[in-house]
Amino acid sequence: MSDRAPETSPQVYARVAGVLYLVIIVFGIGAEVFVRGNLIVPGDAVATAAKIAAGKGLFRAGFAADSIMALCDVALAVLLYVLLQPVSKTLALMAAAFRLTQTAVIALNLISYYSALLLLDGADYAAAFDPAQLNALAAFALDKHAHGYDLGLIFFGASCLVLGYLIARSGYLPKLLGALVALAGIVYLAGSYTLFLAPDAAEAIQPAYAIPLVSEVALCLWLLVRGVNVKRWRERIGAPVVA
Repeated sequence: MSDRAPETSPQVYARVAGVLYLVIIVFGIGAEVFVRGNLIVPGDAVATAAKIAAGKGLFRAGFAADSIMALCDVALAVLLYVLLQPVSKTLALMAAAFRLTQTAVIALNLISYYSALLLLDGADYAAAFDPAQLNALAAFALDKHAHGYDLGLIFFGASCLVLGYLIARSGYLPKLLGALVALAGIVYLAGSYTLFLAPDAAEAIQPAYAIPLVSEVALCLWLLVRGVNVKRWRERIGAPVVA
């Protein structure tokens, strides 16, 4: 009699990864579009401060959404490693490490985001600054957060390149999906490096971010609806095929 616990099907890991990816996409877009898009007025520190003061609950919701996204990303990195390590343990670990680094950068960067509210929310130390200075400092904190986010995307872009290669080589996920994910990685790397090295050209890169959106939604839906080809996944790891 064997005391080994029954092996969890890779299909379960794929479905859970799909759910996590869906949460990441929804919460990430929600925080960027519906929170920061409604509260931050580019180039106008006074208007931004007024919107944040009037929408503190919405501002905090943005923090919650981004932190939940980061938590899900940690779990997703582990699940993608489990799903793709039959292709190459080294490269799967590399993709996970890049993704976890991105998550750590973005999570720590939330301190910059929240510091804008601390400055505008009447903390004792804020009395040392006049209103114009407070508004400028809050705007700087938000700009720092935006740049920190792009810094994290450099690591995410590298993760996508490796992940796309693994998916394309797997045999149990579509090659086209792998190509899309790798292409998304190139866009993330190009966009973030352009922001830091040639900021005047950053606006021209923005339309290309439609590619990462399509690729990540496609990967999310594939994992949710189709998952992996279990037979080929088991063949990859040399395990007996279970019907």
